[in-house]
Amino acid sequence: MIAVIYLICTTRYFCKEQNTVNMLGQLTNEQVKNLLASQVLGRLACTDGKQPYIVPVTYTFDGVSIYGQTNDGMKLNIMRENPNVCFEVDSMTDMNNWKSALVFGTFEELEGENAGVARELLFGRVLSLMTSNTVHAHEHDSSGAVDDSSRVKYYMYRINIKKMSGRFETK
Repeated sequence: MIAVIYLICTTRYFCKEQNTVNMLGQLTNEQVKNLLASQVLGRLACTDGKQPYIVPVTYTFDGVSIYGQTNDGMKLNIMRENPNVCFEVDSMTDMNNWKSALVFGTFEELEGENAGVARELLFGRVLSLMTSNTVHAHEHDSSGAVDDSSRVKYYMYRINIKKMSGRFETK
């Protein structure tokens, strides 16, 4: 049975220019979760019903949900009105070796203790990966005392996952 599923979910093709065999296929749910856990930058898509809106976001994944932070703005306004969102993350070595995952879910604005826990999860994962605002001052006021407090955004949110899928190509 596993062999049959493998054959259905993957396609091999021959690349004449490189004299190699490439394989295209679908990621399992476990592989999608692993990809989500291995990255910290994804793309969050939402819509007001008239126009899609997609933005890069820093996030963390706890094995069940996706967590992020934001300030007031278009993204937050749209998600408050329409909580149905799509989230994309990928990993690419080159054009012949990549993975991509799509998550469909619902936006949930977090408050109080839930927001605090989410902030700890997010910063525990991404803060050590961020460059200092002395290196990269964009959107971080570096006049006066130098610190990373401007990296903390006011609102925390969770994406409750309804469905996920992924694809890959390997050489």
